[in-house]
Amino acid sequence: MKRRNFLKILPSATITPFVVNGFSLRPFANRRMAGILGSCDGLDERSIVLIQLKGGNDGINTLIPVNQYDTYANLREQIRIPDSGADQYISLDNTLPDNRKIGLHPAMTALKEMYDNGMVQIIQGVGYESPNQSHFKSTDLWLSGGDGTPDNFNIHSGWMGRALQSLYPDVLGAPTPQMPDPLGIQVGDPNPSLGFHTETEHQNALNLSGQDPAGFYSLIQTIGGAPMTNIPDSDFGAEIEYIMAVEQSVNLYAQRITQVFNAGTNIGSYPNTNLASQLKTVARLIRGGSKTKIYLCSLGGFDTHSAQIPEDASALEGDHAELLRTLSEAVRAFFGDLQAMNIADKVVGCTFSEFGRCAKGNGSFGTDHGTLAPMLLFGTTVNPGVTGVNVNLSNLSPDNQLLGMQSDYRQVFTTLLQDWLGAGNPVLEDTLFDEYAKLPLVAPAYAVEPDCYYGGVSAVSEGGSATQHPLRVYPNPARFATEAVFDSQQAFSARLSAFSANGSMVYSEVHYVQPGTNIFTLDVSNWPSGLYFLRLEDKATGKAVVAKLTVGK
Repeated sequence: MKRRNFLKILPSATITPFVVNGFSLRPFANRRMAGILGSCDGLDERSIVLIQLKGGNDGINTLIPVNQYDTYANLREQIRIPDSGADQYISLDNTLPDNRKIGLHPAMTALKEMYDNGMVQIIQGVGYESPNQSHFKSTDLWLSGGDGTPDNFNIHSGWMGRALQSLYPDVLGAPTPQMPDPLGIQVGDPNPSLGFHTETEHQNALNLSGQDPAGFYSLIQTIGGAPMTNIPDSDFGAEIEYIMAVEQSVNLYAQRITQVFNAGTNIGSYPNTNLASQLKTVARLIRGGSKTKIYLCSLGGFDTHSAQIPEDASALEGDHAELLRTLSEAVRAFFGDLQAMNIADKVVGCTFSEFGRCAKGNGSFGTDHGTLAPMLLFGTTVNPGVTGVNVNLSNLSPDNQLLGMQSDYRQVFTTLLQDWLGAGNPVLEDTLFDEYAKLPLVAPAYAVEPDCYYGGVSAVSEGGSATQHPLRVYPNPARFATEAVFDSQQAFSARLSAFSANGSMVYSEVHYVQPGTNIFTLDVSNWPSGLYFLRLEDKATGKAVVAKLTVGK
């Protein structure tokens, strides 16, 4: 895997947060954008909503391994979930084989409802090599895309920031006509997440506060008066640049986010919880037209060393039960709202936590830091079911930690980037995820060749009358002229356009596509050498195919 030198970026504690819908929002933008590919297959409208479960979620009580219940009960005498009675576990899916049969925590009735409706994918036994049991370091590893090995232990940029920067290479840290919104928004936490830090620049961060649009501007904090012109080449200088970028981003994005929020609505009802309110805000932004690609929400309190289930209490009581109830009910309300607004097919949700908990209870009605844990995916477009088998409670380390990782967390994020947002291999290289095989978790971005994605497009099919077959280009590379070849099953009016790698249009002409093979000749002799994208669009439907062309020797 390609490795680079990363800038260490330290967050500033002096930025006044803004809040929308009662929760701080921190948007992040990056320097580049692949605008010409942004409309492919509706990808410009797709987004990922990540929910960070802070503290280390106990995956064993979230998903009880039914086939090992006796072993489970012996390991967790104080905090086991009963297999009978009013607070017994919920049988998730009796059609699964024995080694995949799961007892869902009884507080997660909302998740069971979503699962039965085909809207949940569970990934078992997720972790990373050489796990670290420090909250702070393990969180950094999950957000940076690292692990416990020496080569991947100190990555000072975030995988989300690297991915977005590579996916959208023309965004200059400011709104553009193609992407007026920040590429990523962190909701509900005034401290900027490492996940959005980029490799080559500081994130542009903004917090929003209050639902009154005028309040966005009244709460902008000026830092140190006029911008500095002579910034020292040091850690102090890097921090000053960061603060200046934050303040600039406040001015650039506050008005847009205000407009999007005010244009949006919520139809469904939500529980009165912090996470539900975060997701309610996200739903309203999406409904209002936001094209933001990654939203990061959070739910804290999962460090359950005690009171996970209070002594002599029901499994439906205690900190962990309340957290899982909050999570499942908030997510159900969120996707119910999106479905009511007919936009649920634009969003995939995903949970992650820095680690799981120890397989054995700690004697204080709780659990200590662990290793493996499940991840949950939500949405109408996920492939419902269970990936992997139940964790093996008979295969433990000497200190009772789970062994036998089944999926690396980066495989899950790779899948979301590639199959949901359409990231190609070059994007995965930039994200440092190119070594991680994707999983069958969501409906693929394209129903064509597996290499047909952003960032290395050979041909992209978007469906519809113009897209029965990919667009082919010969010769490629081309020096003087090239032919764009397209096979169609019907006639339609189309526009063939060519764009440079920075998004500038260099050619555009209307053609009438006939049934059969169509050949369009382009004179490229005066085009500067470089990478171009040809786009053939059905004028009636807006559907299109895209092919990559290299001009030059």
